[in-house]
Amino acid sequence: MSRYALGIDVGTGGSRALLLSDEGRVVATASAAHELLSPRPGWTEQRPADWWTSACAAVRQVLRRAKLAAKAVAGVGLSGQMHGSVFLDQRRRPLCNALLWNDQRTVAQCREIEEAAGGRAALIGLVLNPAQTGYQAPKIAWLRTARPRLFAQVRHVLLPKDYICMCLTERVGSDVSDASGTLLFDVQHRRWSTELMERLRFDPAWFGPAVESQDVVGQITPAAAAETGLAVGTPVVAGAGDQAASAVGSGVIRAGVVSATIGTSGVVFAHCDAPTPNDAGLFQSFCHAAPGAWCVFGCMLSAGGSLQWARSVLAADELRRARRPEQRDALYRALIAEATKGDEESTQGVPVFLPYLSGERCPYPHPHARGAWIGLRADHRRGDLVRAVLDGITLGMGQQIELMRAAGLSVREVRLAGGGARSGWWRQLQADVYGCRCARMATEEGSAMGAAILGGVGGGAFASIAAACRRACRRAETLRPRRGRTAWYRQRAELARRFYAEIEPLYRLGPA
Repeated sequence: MSRYALGIDVGTGGSRALLLSDEGRVVATASAAHELLSPRPGWTEQRPADWWTSACAAVRQVLRRAKLAAKAVAGVGLSGQMHGSVFLDQRRRPLCNALLWNDQRTVAQCREIEEAAGGRAALIGLVLNPAQTGYQAPKIAWLRTARPRLFAQVRHVLLPKDYICMCLTERVGSDVSDASGTLLFDVQHRRWSTELMERLRFDPAWFGPAVESQDVVGQITPAAAAETGLAVGTPVVAGAGDQAASAVGSGVIRAGVVSATIGTSGVVFAHCDAPTPNDAGLFQSFCHAAPGAWCVFGCMLSAGGSLQWARSVLAADELRRARRPEQRDALYRALIAEATKGDEESTQGVPVFLPYLSGERCPYPHPHARGAWIGLRADHRRGDLVRAVLDGITLGMGQQIELMRAAGLSVREVRLAGGGARSGWWRQLQADVYGCRCARMATEEGSAMGAAILGGVGGGAFASIAAACRRACRRAETLRPRRGRTAWYRQRAELARRFYAEIEPLYRLGPA
């Protein structure tokens, strides 16, 4: 009899559930949306209760679609957006909305943390990473300064997927990959940095234990079973942050294989067999979800988010008429077709686009960075502007790959995921820009797939992560770079870098 694993991914736009058989076959998927809140420019929040509601809805739906008895689920794995802060009181109730990964309110707190650690270099020595606005530690410091009455009531601080784990199992804690993104974790030794917590006057009891991603941390409680439809006692593993989970779901578990995911953000992820020095602080150097492994990844804050913005501005009328989600998705395809019609290989005369609409993290760690079209002419049309956006996003991803190569990391194959992998034209553009073999995987369910693999290992459906990846992670298409186009885009990338360097001094003035 087949055994099944369930993956639950709590993303920024919604929650996703995926059922994976022990043969490596995706049986069913389901999703449910939740709301994104932005009470002020640069602030992003969500209600933790909304995550739980959408996760329960997705799980119930996927079990119905699969027509599967709950007892057939051997294990549950979790994944979720990284860095977010969930503040709980002594009764484990949220004290306020969760502050998300792309929230930019904590610039001052980042400086405070570096000073408390003894400087930027000392901080990187403790946790392998510099202070950045997206991380959890600056958010805790912000709450202490801006909301002291709420801060006084804090008894637990969780990451988004760990809040779902608590709702499923009543367990409080995290895994080593997601904990790496708090800025409070000793990545090299895979443990909490109590030294840094002491310097920041944070209570270590707030965070709970951090274990390996495939470790079973609890079982489905009767209350959770009633809400999700899962069986009481089903094992739940710690899971992983979305980037590490997506890497597992794409088979990025050995050196030389890299993933490039263009979602709202744009992430390039590389497996490492040892902790990787991060002296410049351009990357995030974390523990991988695979036991005994580490990873390095860079994150552009507005990759697919730039295309979403362009759609809202350049196709506002069509977007208003698009009532259903599939119509809104079709509008992306229409815009890409408009941008590439005619001589689709030509970029002569197309403006340069800098995709820094939400500040930036990598390749430029600058919270006040801003986007720009440069080189506009009176004869430019909407298609030219969209083409510039597509080029700008992809060139920014390529800059991350070049930074990894410069750091000594091997990049032999890039596995494409997210919205950037759904267009054949865009996939080839990425191969040309990255300058190496690229692959589209048979399934696009990176994070949810990785969560299911981890849950299946913990629940006994798979012998190991490597064994599960051999069964479940298959290529659907392989693309090769075209040398002439690669050389052209290298020139284009250099032009974009020069433009950024020219206008970067404006960002030092603070928010525009």
